[in-house]
Amino acid sequence: MIRTTEMTNFTHIDAAGNPSMVDVGEKAITRRTAKARSIVILDDAILERLTNEEIHTKKGPVFQTAIIAGVMAAKKTGDLIPLCHPLGLENCQINIFLNDKREVIVECTASLTGKTGIEMEALTGASVAALTIYDMCKAFSHNIVIKETRLIEKTGGKKDFKLEEN
Repeated sequence: MIRTTEMTNFTHIDAAGNPSMVDVGEKAITRRTAKARSIVILDDAILERLTNEEIHTKKGPVFQTAIIAGVMAAKKTGDLIPLCHPLGLENCQINIFLNDKREVIVECTASLTGKTGIEMEALTGASVAALTIYDMCKAFSHNIVIKETRLIEKTGGKKDFKLEEN
């Protein structure tokens, strides 16, 4: 049990320091969107297998499988993260591509009209898609790094957010 006055600003900690689901009953219904990104660094031995923007393994097409896994995970976020509200997604899109540094970029954009945000669904979708890429490519090399997962932007709710990139 956490008992500290410093924690009172955390939304999922009550005044006594106990975990607590946020009460969204009085919140306004708004259109909410969030976009998250994970970056996966693949070994050159894996990237050599890239043809027509896809890597094929004995398990199947890597990026197509990761897209399905990411959408499925976003839909299950409320089951995975203990204090997240279960949400009915209205849309979830996963986009996977290589950037100019030959990093695999996984972007998940999720949206709904509701009383609470959708950031965790976008972050979960991007994360699980990245983990799926790892799982499907590890037979070729374990030299795979999931470099970062972060929120890129969100709209709706109290305040909007957009990552300032250099």
